[in-house]
Amino acid sequence: MNENKTIKEREEEIVEEFSLFDTWEEKYEYIIDLGKKLEPLDDKYKVPGNIIKGCQSTVWLTSEFKDGKIYYKADSDAVIVKGLISMLIKVLSGNTPDEILGAKLDFLKDIGMMSHLAQTRSNGLLSMIKQIKNYALAYKSTDAIVK
Repeated sequence: MNENKTIKEREEEIVEEFSLFDTWEEKYEYIIDLGKKLEPLDDKYKVPGNIIKGCQSTVWLTSEFKDGKIYYKADSDAVIVKGLISMLIKVLSGNTPDEILGAKLDFLKDIGMMSHLAQTRSNGLLSMIKQIKNYALAYKSTDAIVK
């Protein structure tokens, strides 16, 4: 996977991939394809406690803390949203809580995502980022207490 790459390097890969497309229709198709490639989320994780609040669609997010790094899994009932969460996971999963908390996620602006999403989807994307970072904060706090 992306284990050896930094968050910035993963962001740059996505920006490079998006630069191959000329139209937003092509970019949306690519986002949908990313969502289709997202590993299916086991039904046992599709519980109310894993639903991200603030998203118009249903988005489930779960995480695992292993060897000091956080690994995310997610799913959504909307194809575009599934693609968006897939991009976030591609960039952030497999990093330490500090790396995730420090991630600026400039790639979203660089590819024009924030200006091309409807307001409700944009709010949903921000809710996804917030929840991902909340997990990182929780693991960071827990890890500090354990040590």
